[in-house]
Amino acid sequence: MALDASIDFIYTPNEEGIVNVFSRDFAGEEKFHLEEDLEFIPHFWGNYLRGAVVALQADYDLKVGINGLLDGDLPIGGLSSSAAVIAAYLMALADVNHIQLSKLDFIKYSSSAERNFMGLKNGILDQSANMLSQNNHLLIMDCQSNEYELIPKGETMPDFEVVVAYSGVTQQLTDSGFNNRTDECRVAGWLMQEWENIYNGAEVTPLDDVRLRNIQPEIYEKYKKDLPGRFGRRAEHFYTEQARVLKGKEAWAKGDLTAFGQLMYESSDSTFNNYETGIPEMATIMDILKKTEGVYGARPSGAGFRGSVIGLVDPAHKEEIKAAIDAVFPKKHPEYADKYEVNFVRTADGAHYVKDLEE
Repeated sequence: MALDASIDFIYTPNEEGIVNVFSRDFAGEEKFHLEEDLEFIPHFWGNYLRGAVVALQADYDLKVGINGLLDGDLPIGGLSSSAAVIAAYLMALADVNHIQLSKLDFIKYSSSAERNFMGLKNGILDQSANMLSQNNHLLIMDCQSNEYELIPKGETMPDFEVVVAYSGVTQQLTDSGFNNRTDECRVAGWLMQEWENIYNGAEVTPLDDVRLRNIQPEIYEKYKKDLPGRFGRRAEHFYTEQARVLKGKEAWAKGDLTAFGQLMYESSDSTFNNYETGIPEMATIMDILKKTEGVYGARPSGAGFRGSVIGLVDPAHKEEIKAAIDAVFPKKHPEYADKYEVNFVRTADGAHYVKDLEE
């Protein structure tokens, strides 16, 4: 789902082909000409802009640049902010160059910017949520076929808000163990393929092309006890998470936030114990939310190596939820006492153009 706390990008066309962008969250400016050969610069916020340009230039001759100012409402970390900002850049560049793109096109180019320019081995979930989300709906997407559904919330669903508890921990995913996790999933799939193919004589898929998605759950059930150590845990997370998505779809359509929240808690437990990406700061927030009245469910957001915990909550309990976090977190993690934040937001539509600045 998308949130009503957004990244805003205000821009005007630059007919000279210059891209000149400032951010209210990061120091300095990013400035280059569209004809330059753009390179990745480690630890630089402008890489997302560069990646967006390179992705579009693969198919289009960009002539018009942009002058732009970027601003955001929430702390950066675990809320798909990188995919959101790339989407903003792509939409601006397409607009000033009069390029007509569908939402699925924007998803494709956004993914290309992160995978091919940034070097992050992620999928298209973040990009899809940014572009396709509708208020009061849950996005369910098949990332293999690009087919998706927008499930309206059940008529009996109680009012809720989303708590975003930012841990204060920020780290680029390319510097974390995120890519290792995708590699470990591939090894798990490779092993299962090898064991299964011994009996049917089929060729084993090259490691880089292995996807657990292509290995049916019954094959996993057949060999899961044989998967060693972390490879077994990664596969366990994948297959149980897939099942939770389908159960979550049913709970959302029925308006059953209690059942949906329980699935979020189960997802959190698997993230920490099977995928092993939860950090201590997030574990503290999760422990608090599990014990606090008014929380339907919660889980780490994003890849789990940094960022935020999100939860669905009863708005009537917002003050005590924030007070519970404020009472514990800064004492247990004093190094982040001045950085963590607790915000409450609602769902909203995904990325869109706003022509009237008064709006």
